[in-house]
Amino acid sequence: MPTNTESESTPPPSADFARLRRLHARAVRDSVTPVRRMTPDDLLRPTPCAAWTLADLLAHMTAQHHGFAAAALGRGQDLSHWTVGPLGADPVAQYRAAAEHVIAAFATVDRPDRRLALPEFSRTRTFPAARAIGFHLIDYLVHGWDVARTLGRPYAPAPELLRVALPIARAVPDDDSRLAPDSAFRPGLSADHHAGTLEQILAVLGRSPDWRPPSAPGVIGA
Repeated sequence: MPTNTESESTPPPSADFARLRRLHARAVRDSVTPVRRMTPDDLLRPTPCAAWTLADLLAHMTAQHHGFAAAALGRGQDLSHWTVGPLGADPVAQYRAAAEHVIAAFATVDRPDRRLALPEFSRTRTFPAARAIGFHLIDYLVHGWDVARTLGRPYAPAPELLRVALPIARAVPDDDSRLAPDSAFRPGLSADHHAGTLEQILAVLGRSPDWRPPSAPGVIGA
């Protein structure tokens, strides 16, 4: 997840903002697809997020949807919306509902320059809506891969989505904040010269495209 040192370029015009929201919805719904295929027995599986099980990751992803939705609806400064809670009896349904909630909330934002409160990034300043949507988009593009790889499922985001996501990933500061225990991203890795766009995004954000669950070394690649 980007930090409060993220640079703020001029928000995109209306047409670009509509496209960004459409691609954001695609990234979030892409993350739902592998989640729908998990079973309760999968919740203890290790994930590419260091020290997080799939249950930990899913709880984080669900909470972040609620936090960003609150920000879009003008309530982001309330930290209770960002709190990671326990998974319910049906974590898949819980996650799907949270995903649709944040998509619907961002659909209410009428301007790319509307300021949103994101206290997990900064308690002292707000962020343009276009920047906030970019934050959330890149988070869920990568977390979708995290879940798919954990479960040994294929993951192939649309080329248009990957083209938009790569510069966002490259703009995420690669500093000491990535070393924090709860950081969603780790220090960047070198990508192969011939790596595809998804592999480049993963490497920039500290994911090894070659990661495999320790208990299942032969899973399907992304």
